[in-house]
Amino acid sequence: MLLITGLGNPGAKYTRNRHNIGFMTLDAIAADWKFGPWRSRFQGLTAEGSVATTNGPVKVLLLKPQTYYNEAGRSVLDAAHFYKIPPEDIVVFHDELDLAPGKFRLKTGGGHAGNNGLRSIAAHVGPDVRRGRIGIGHPGDKAQVTNWVLSDIPKADEAWAGDLLDAISRSLPLLAAGDFDAFQTKVTHLAPAPGGNSDADT
Repeated sequence: MLLITGLGNPGAKYTRNRHNIGFMTLDAIAADWKFGPWRSRFQGLTAEGSVATTNGPVKVLLLKPQTYYNEAGRSVLDAAHFYKIPPEDIVVFHDELDLAPGKFRLKTGGGHAGNNGLRSIAAHVGPDVRRGRIGIGHPGDKAQVTNWVLSDIPKADEAWAGDLLDAISRSLPLLAAGDFDAFQTKVTHLAPAPGGNSDADT
């Protein structure tokens, strides 16, 4: 089983925040792939489904932790422990300040770069999860970061955000099959970042 979690905060006031783009990603996947209804489990909301791949069907559990962003690791640990899912079969989609808006990178392990949701997951299940990094850009001033991530995605960015979430969902069979390079390549081909995907950010 593949565990796909998205980072975000519960509650209507956070729904369209930049910080909640991980939740938005899971909502797109659940809708496109007709996953089962969302249920309250593992200190979060889960939806289950199956994705057809070249290697056969792969069971997928989507998890939106309801612990608030900074404590997401507790929810991920509960789900991973219940299904005996190792870190290498966990994918976390999250907002990334260090990538330009609309840029996407898939990365395994690495530091949390001040992202408290990733810090929590690393502390509870280990650092070697795969991370789907969705660029939201940086406000340019560290003092403005909290307000930036907790602000709604502006209308000017809604087009790239929608295209990127659709591209991630459409490319899901490659992720489920473990073809990670092809997954990233297809996502960035289907939804190139507004400024291009060719710079050195990794």
